[in-house]
Amino acid sequence: MRAPPTLRRCVVICYYLIFRFGTCMIKVGIIGGTGYTGVELLRLLSVHPQVELGVITSRADAGRKVADLFPSLRGFVDLVFSEPDARQLAGCDVVFSATPNGVAMTHARALVDAGVRLIDIAADFRLRDPGLWEKWYGMPHACPDLLAEAVYGLPEVNRERIRAARVIANPGCYPTAVQLGLLPLLERGLVDPDHLIADAKSGVSGAGRKAEVHTLFAEASDNFKAYAVGGHRHWPEIRQELERASGTPVGLTFVPHLTPMVRGIHATLYGRLKGANIDLQTVFEERYRNEPFVDVLGPGSHPDTRSVRASNFCRIAVHRPGDGDTVVVLSVIDNLVKGAAGQAVQNMNIAFGIDETTGLSAPAVLP
Repeated sequence: MRAPPTLRRCVVICYYLIFRFGTCMIKVGIIGGTGYTGVELLRLLSVHPQVELGVITSRADAGRKVADLFPSLRGFVDLVFSEPDARQLAGCDVVFSATPNGVAMTHARALVDAGVRLIDIAADFRLRDPGLWEKWYGMPHACPDLLAEAVYGLPEVNRERIRAARVIANPGCYPTAVQLGLLPLLERGLVDPDHLIADAKSGVSGAGRKAEVHTLFAEASDNFKAYAVGGHRHWPEIRQELERASGTPVGLTFVPHLTPMVRGIHATLYGRLKGANIDLQTVFEERYRNEPFVDVLGPGSHPDTRSVRASNFCRIAVHRPGDGDTVVVLSVIDNLVKGAAGQAVQNMNIAFGIDETTGLSAPAVLP
């Protein structure tokens, strides 16, 4: 029998108080841990001081040791992949779903009813309109009632709502880089919202670990191309969240590109300024002054993707070419960390009332 809303809210508050002021470990389950996002999640959680890894599922690799599939985790993760088991997952405090789109929503109701918090790293709970979800993802939503309460997990916007959320929709990688670059301008009404451009490039790991021709070494190496110009699944997500944060309709042209690198996203963002006397550097510095994972670089800077490799940071620089009416924002993230697993861990930290930088404060990897 499903617990009444008042009781469920009390459970959430109790969890918050226990983990905020106590020393309890967070028992974590992962659904689908064999992709790039899954192994990145394991890398981060395996050294998190307040996490106990409880269960990790994979139908294809059930019975196989995690460290046999991912030797980089030898000595850090002793788990064995198992078939998804509702009882095992219900014994966790939080479950991450690192599965293809359409899987998390089939587990969500049972987990929520069992008092487990769900962080979905796929797209199942990002779009609020079930009709829009079906249009872009080609399937009806399995639990549209949970869409209304799911919280979009961009901490720089929804931190307070994340604290009490039962279902957290981890943002996409492109949407994270684009939103963080455009939000300071839209929130203060500094640009024309009808004509925004996001020109974004991603490494091949963004396509996942599955075997596809376009990500083969001979196809992706020494090559550079745009794709999905007519419409990418992340477009409605970006637009929805920019409109919600700014309170105004947004016209956005979003063009993604595939680059011959493993990790990283570089988003070059364009907008038309509404005024001449705008101190853009101050606008961005003030907006992100208290954000632990957004680094606004100094005037004239050009952030590169290796400056955030394997880290949870977003580095941003803002330019006004020729002192004209066009603003150019450069935003870089690691698509597997701030764009996926790292942001998911950041959301978990917030939801359980611990310092949100816990387990995520390591600097970027160089070279």
